[in-house]
Amino acid sequence: MASQVEKQIAAEQVVAGFNRLRQEQRSLASKEAELEMELNEHTLVIETLKDVDPSRKCYRMVGGILVERTVKEVLPALENNKEQINKIIQSLGTQLRDKGRELNDFREKHNIRLMGEDEQKNAPKESGDGSKTGSAGVLVS
Repeated sequence: MASQVEKQIAAEQVVAGFNRLRQEQRSLASKEAELEMELNEHTLVIETLKDVDPSRKCYRMVGGILVERTVKEVLPALENNKEQINKIIQSLGTQLRDKGRELNDFREKHNIRLMGEDEQKNAPKESGDGSKTGSAGVLVS
């Protein structure tokens, strides 16, 4: 009886560990997507300001306070921020790949199978007419 309880506890710990790894992976992906949006915003603003007179007034939000500056003061700061964001995105991409490998290793080590995974492996990839079928029963040609 005690052995059965120990196996149940061990199984619950494996599932909890797997869920923790998946949540960490989702968190990294979410942060990467958020920074990608911020990078796109910086790129858009930089492209817009490049064609503007450098002595023209421009406003920038700094720590929740709107500050008046000139374009020639703001543009280098934006370009620097864009560079830093790009470096962080690259770092997050590396972390995300590492977390994916860690998750796959964990799955293999503990022989974890996700629900519906076996059906996807056994399902036909293509029908005879060359069109592909998805797992949701949707036909795509």
